[in-house]
Order: sequence, then structure tokens, then C-alpha cells
Amino acid sequence: KFADGTKGIVDMAQFLARGCGVFSPLREAALFDQAYADNGAVTWPGDLDLAPDRMHEELRKADVYVMK
Repeated sequence: KFADGTKGIVDMAQFLARGCGVFSPLREAALFDQAYADNGAVTWPGDLDLAPDRMHEELRKADVYVMK
């Protein structure tokens, strides 16, 4: 959920299934489950994070953002 009330789900299943480079370690549920918010970005150990501006833009269009 963003400060302006925009909220939704980010579905990373397809993204992770296709071999996603530096994000490949997130295929391990134990690591994926360690997500936390840091300065407005969804972040994982190992300096992995998602761009909050892109998530916000996509969630304004639909309740679910499917990363591909």
C-alpha cells in the first residue's frame, strides 16, 4: 500500500519462473519471505529490491501487477 492509498498485489511468479537474473535467489521461499520495506521499496537481503515507482504506476491501472 502506498501513501496515496494505491494498493494491490505484485505477482512475481512468471518473472521468477523464467530465470530472472539477479532475482533468481528469490525462487527460494525462505529468502522470498524475508521481504521488507526500505525507504518505500520492497527489498530483500542481498541488495535486491523492486522499483516502487513502477509498482505504483502498474497498481494504479489494476489491482494486480503481473511482472513478466
